[in-house]
Parts: sequence; structure tokens; C-alpha cells
Amino acid sequence: MRLKFQWLTVVIGFLSVVGFSQSKKNTIIPKTYVAVKTTTPIVIDGDETDAAWSKADWTELFEDIENGIKPKYATKVKMLWDETNFYIVAKMEEPHVWANLKQRDTIIFYNNDFEVFIDPDSDTFNYYELEINALNTAWDLFLSKPYRENDNVVLNDWNIPGLKSAVKIHGTLNNPNDIDQGWTLEMAIPWAAYKTSYFDQNVPVDKFWRVNFSRVNWQHSLVDGKYERKKDADGKFLPEYNWVWSPMGVINMHEPEKWGYVYFSSKEGKDNFTIPQDEKVKWELYNLYRAQKEYYQKNKVWAKSIASLTKETISIDHKILKPVVENHASGFNIAVKSPFSNQTFIIRQDGKIIQK
Repeated sequence: MRLKFQWLTVVIGFLSVVGFSQSKKNTIIPKTYVAVKTTTPIVIDGDETDAAWSKADWTELFEDIENGIKPKYATKVKMLWDETNFYIVAKMEEPHVWANLKQRDTIIFYNNDFEVFIDPDSDTFNYYELEINALNTAWDLFLSKPYRENDNVVLNDWNIPGLKSAVKIHGTLNNPNDIDQGWTLEMAIPWAAYKTSYFDQNVPVDKFWRVNFSRVNWQHSLVDGKYERKKDADGKFLPEYNWVWSPMGVINMHEPEKWGYVYFSSKEGKDNFTIPQDEKVKWELYNLYRAQKEYYQKNKVWAKSIASLTKETISIDHKILKPVVENHASGFNIAVKSPFSNQTFIIRQDGKIIQK
């Protein structure tokens, strides 16, 4: 992905400019999905014809990460779960299926790939990323904080224990002499991979996790009969396309507060999920957080009042929010009391929300 930031620390400053330039009027509304529980075994073979998958609905087709435009090639996902695994199947339309990266934990997005982002507790800290290409080569990593924070820690050595994944090519891999239909990726991610302690009960029964999916797709050239990422006249790689389930509004997957909501239902048959009102309160805090960061970039000091960050009345479903900003030696806090639950939410200068 363009501005992927795994290794490009020099770009972090630019990310802060891009990521915080979004106004309140452009607030992203995350997508939602109800994942039903399956008791039918699933064979991870890259084929979505298992009987269990018939219980799951396809997501809406993926959109451009920044502007929500429908991309050239279709991508869609199904999700299921049981007491052991989170199951995902992704179906991608692609007339030229190619991949050449075979070493695990290499930078997989240098090939066309499919990516999974998961934040179990919805605090934007300590989240997980998984990338897989058409050769079924995986790159899994753990991030302590989003890349917008300069002191984030990326654990590239972290692997998902027990991960199962398989790819089925609808056509022929790495063959430029024909036109393919695409490829299907099926995976089972053990809940145990997301345990924070030995006794952690982390199977999300009738709970939501923040999740998003991204598909990276490059323009290609043929060099000596082999696929390669296409370059411009100056020899630089052309930017890739980023197609996602829940659009971000910026070319950056690492704003977890904008990811979709996956609700893991234990109900027999269809179930409904509505984003809790307190989540919308958190969205407004993140708008103020971005505005505060932008204010600092312009003025080299933190704003001392909410009025310096927004001229608009902040409301949710006709309920007025009254946030308060407090500056301190190491940054700032912005606090607001939810009119829906009477819980107080505080966002810190590092982007973490604390609930009191």
C-alpha cells in the first residue's frame, strides 16, 4: 500500500499531515457485518463452496480507500466463527493473477495481496495485521500503536500460531498468455492468537471487534515474460490501488478508529447489529484529536479550548456533546461525558481513549 509505513519512518511526518487534514464534515461511517457462528466444519482449501459458507452473506463490494469509488475489479468477503477460529474467505476478480514473493514476513504488499486488520478491544492500540499474496505467502505483524504516533512498536517477528490459509487460482498463476478470472483466499485465524494473557477469555461472543480488509493491486509490466510492478518514465514504481471493505477517507489503513464493526453473533439464524451510540461519541473525540494535532502543526502549541478546534456544535442524534480540553506538560486530554450512557471518555495526545 502507498504510504504503508512499516519501514518508512521518514514518512511518518507526512502521514500526520495527510491523516489529520480531514474535516468533521467528511467523517467516515464504518461498515458493519454480522458474522454468524458455524457448527459445520470448514476445510481451508481456498474454496468457498463448503456448506458452512452458505450461511454467511457477502460483504458489499470493496471501494477505493480514499474516495469510495467502485474499483475496476470486484472484491468481496464472507466471515464466520466458532469457538476456535475466525474464518474469512475473500474473492477477488483479477485478469492477471501473479505473485513472486515466497519468503514469509517479507513485504508482501509489493505483490498484489489481501490484508486483514484486527483491533479486538477497539482502542486503536495493540492491533494486528495479516497480508497474504496469491502464492499464499503470509506477513503477520503486531503494532503497539498506529503509525501516526512516533513511538509505535512494530513486531515483525510476531506470527499467528495455528494460522491456516489457502489460495485457489481461477485461471493460471504467473501466466501472461491467458486471462484469469481471479483468486480466492480462505483462512482460519485462531482466537488464541489474540490472547493477552493465559486466562484471557477473548472469543467475542455477541460482541464486536474492529476489523478492516484491504486489497492492494498494482499495475504491471512484463519483463522477460514475467510480471513486475509497472514503473514510470523515471523508473519509479507507479502507485498501487488500495481497495477496502470500509473506506478510510485517506490513503492510510492505520487509523483503526475508522475500521468496520464485525459483530460475532451466537444467535441461530439472522441477527442485527447497530453501532452503539457511545462509539459515535468516540468518533467525535477522534475528530477533535485530529484537529488538535493539526492545530499544533500550525501553531506549535496545543489549543486551549474546543472553540479553537471547531466552530460547529458537536451533536449526535440531537444530543449535544460538551467536550473539554485540558493541556499538560506532555500533551493534552479531551474529555466528554456521553449523553447516552453517562460514561466519560477521554482521548489522550497519543490517540488512546480511556473510559471512566
